Amino acid sequence: MGSHSTHSHSHSHAPGQAHSHRHRSDTNERRMGLAALLTGLFMGAEIAGGIVSGSLALLADAGHMLTDFASLSLAWFGFRLARRPADWMRTYGFDRFQVLIAFVNGLALFVIAAWIIYEAYERLSSPQPVAGGIMVVVAILGLLVNIAAFALLHGADRENLNVRGAAIHVLGDLLGSVAALVAGAVIFFTNWTPIDPLLSVLVALIIVRSVWQVVKESGHILLEGAPLELDTRHIGPDLIASVPGVVGVHHLHVWSITQERRMVTLHACVDKGLAGDRMVKAIKERLHARFGLDHATVEIEHGVCADAAAEAKTA
Repeated sequence: MGSHSTHSHSHSHAPGQAHSHRHRSDTNERRMGLAALLTGLFMGAEIAGGIVSGSLALLADAGHMLTDFASLSLAWFGFRLARRPADWMRTYGFDRFQVLIAFVNGLALFVIAAWIIYEAYERLSSPQPVAGGIMVVVAILGLLVNIAAFALLHGADRENLNVRGAAIHVLGDLLGSVAALVAGAVIFFTNWTPIDPLLSVLVALIIVRSVWQVVKESGHILLEGAPLELDTRHIGPDLIASVPGVVGVHHLHVWSITQERRMVTLHACVDKGLAGDRMVKAIKERLHARFGLDHATVEIEHGVCADAAAEAKTA
């Protein structure tokens, strides 16, 4: 039996979808930039307050804000870079850079959490004097800044991994400010300094719990894993059952460039005499209607798979 191959690619999106995607991207970029600016402006004040007061909670939060400023700036740059069109070296464009930033930001948060826990252990082993009054003032200011930054990111696209990673950074800062405020109040009224490192550990554990999902999802995309919400085992049987003339589906691959850009390639074996272009169109329509897959590369075959025939010749 001979084989016939028809390749077809769907690169375009509906005008409304493309406009919506650009609008979300512009909104994400603008809000990320403002959040980075707010965080950077207050970071220096919190470092000074932590040194003057001797508070680990403030210094931990300031250290976190430093990485926040870097990560928010990098996330903002990721959205800027994603605007660039694809070229001959990067045929998918620069969208994936956002996912890479989300992954790196997540790993950075794990390191920060480990440092906070280590410093807390050192403080509990060797207690140091802490100025509770200064802590309270700086923590209140930090809390207001972090609430503003978090509100900015909360209004962005919360399904975007880059936004979610940055939002967890800011949420960690917000919790750090709350912890510093509570610790400062306790120290001011009771002079019980262990509350400072203890609350710092609590914040570190909350950060780890929050960031794990972002690292897991972004790592999955970077490893070319199938979209988590899609069971690829159903695609082949569904096409055979739903598209007349399709008798087999193999070499099926589904992956994501970003959460919004999902790709699929497959070989479809169809009955003899059926027009390849018509079968490709029917398969793509089903992939869109049933699985929400818009960018598909479909190879139509009659009988033996072209790849199998090529392997048999070289064997």
